[in-house]
Amino acid sequence: MAIAANSTSVKVIGTNGQISLGKQYAGRQVLVEESEPGVWLVRTATVIPDNEQWLHSSKASTDLANALSWAAINPPSDGALNETLRRISDVEK
Repeated sequence: MAIAANSTSVKVIGTNGQISLGKQYAGRQVLVEESEPGVWLVRTATVIPDNEQWLHSSKASTDLANALSWAAINPPSDGALNETLRRISDVEK
């Protein structure tokens, strides 16, 4: 992780209320904290939607690691394809 040196620049707030921070931040999400009127701290952030929080839990991480390990030692095969198709067909009837 690179730590940038502190720098100060003058930006003009446009008539639409926007400030350009530069193309290197295009598309990024940021947190804007207003500590007092006219004083803002802007920080880049990664926001995780509530319905995706579970993906970042230790259980989900463990389950994914186990699934990847299993997949590494159990390569895909179509050797039992006909049997699988027959079972699927039986369930659909």
